[in-house]
Amino acid sequence: MSEEKFEQAKGNIKETIGDATDNKDLKAEGKGDKASGKAKEVVDDVKDKANDLIDKVKGDKN
Repeated sequence: MSEEKFEQAKGNIKETIGDATDNKDLKAEGKGDKASGKAKEVVDDVKDKANDLIDKVKGDKN
């Protein structure tokens, strides 16, 4: 499991427990963890696509 997916899963668990126990702080922390994990995942995807494009451009020049 990637670090990003783990952070999202951890956030989901916190949010669920916070909701079940009516702990608004824990629920909010879980939502934050999920959002952070998703943002990191998006950044990694963009970085991978940029590197693929760079490799393709370098390949076209050779």
